[in-house]
Amino acid sequence: MVQTMRWFGPNDPVTLRDIRQTGATGIVTALHEVPNGAVWSREAIADRKQMIHASGLEWDVVESLPVHEGIKTASNDWDALIGSYRDSLINLAANDIRVVTYNFMPLLDWTRTDLEYAMPDGALALRFDPVAVAAYDLHILKRADAAVTTDPELVDAATRYFKALTPEAVDRLERTILAGLPGSEESFDSAGFRAALSTYASIGAERLREHHVRFLRAVCPLADDLGIRLVVHPDDPPFPIFGLPRVVSTESDLAQLFAEVPNASNGLCFCTGSLGVRADNDLPGMVDRLGSRIGFLHLRSVEREPGGAFHEAAHLEGSAEMAAVVGAVHRLSRREGRRIPMRPDHGHQMLDDLNRLTNPGYSLLGRMRGLAELRGLERGIEWASDRG
Repeated sequence: MVQTMRWFGPNDPVTLRDIRQTGATGIVTALHEVPNGAVWSREAIADRKQMIHASGLEWDVVESLPVHEGIKTASNDWDALIGSYRDSLINLAANDIRVVTYNFMPLLDWTRTDLEYAMPDGALALRFDPVAVAAYDLHILKRADAAVTTDPELVDAATRYFKALTPEAVDRLERTILAGLPGSEESFDSAGFRAALSTYASIGAERLREHHVRFLRAVCPLADDLGIRLVVHPDDPPFPIFGLPRVVSTESDLAQLFAEVPNASNGLCFCTGSLGVRADNDLPGMVDRLGSRIGFLHLRSVEREPGGAFHEAAHLEGSAEMAAVVGAVHRLSRREGRRIPMRPDHGHQMLDDLNRLTNPGYSLLGRMRGLAELRGLERGIEWASDRG
């Protein structure tokens, strides 16, 4: 695997110099300052690439080139937005950047309900609690059909949860869900979110799948010609929330997507954390079966909890079967003769980072620990494989 680390640009509290010292050789980043739907200029890409190269690192993967909501909803400006996306791909290829991550999640990117979940060792993790989401949906957002689409037992639990919240906790929950986590492509307040939800009133899962396929059929032929691999990030969490459909959550979702759009450029960002939330996703088996489509790896583990909650575990712990996953990646790499970019996704806030400004999930030391553990795991698997 090519060892990389995510960097959020010049304003990231984790610097390129910091990342260089973790042992990573590559950077995963984006032009976060460019509005969604605008073209990434060739010059801006070149400037950012030169900044990274000057630090002794390479820009290996774009994460992400956002897909505008107008593409996801097939709005009237679809043609113009597709044109801008194609132009950005052309400009990335001109700068020899060939792996481009995107997602097709409606409105919200990855979602959590607690950014400071205390672990037994004193580190802080990210956590998702469906009860907290339902409490927000029912009693803060007050989505019109929330009570109808929420399981009755969850409605009762959410009501009890909400009644126990202080005004400060209500505000914190709203901000955590809507304000946008690192790398998120949109952020809202509750009024704005309610308005945005209306744009999906007539878009269910099948229609969103159709829009996803339409997007790929419009851009993949160009990406094929450019030698770019477009890698879709799975839904996080991998199930519907707030009445919004999610269509990149399971192996069957992915198999259908690749069957509908068989272009070589139609690829996968294999995120063990997102996919691993679902116990029915066989992660090592998915690497074996979907391996030719995998162009980028997010390696992290979640600990599944009763009732559908989960929190971010240490990289080699939790529910991900990380040793089996990396073993499957090793077989894939040997079989296809290629190294796949990998980054340690998320990480606990720990040690000195507990007293520093950090992006949730993206503090330095927790990710460095994860990278070191994954590096050691890979080398151990290589050693055992070489000796039969």
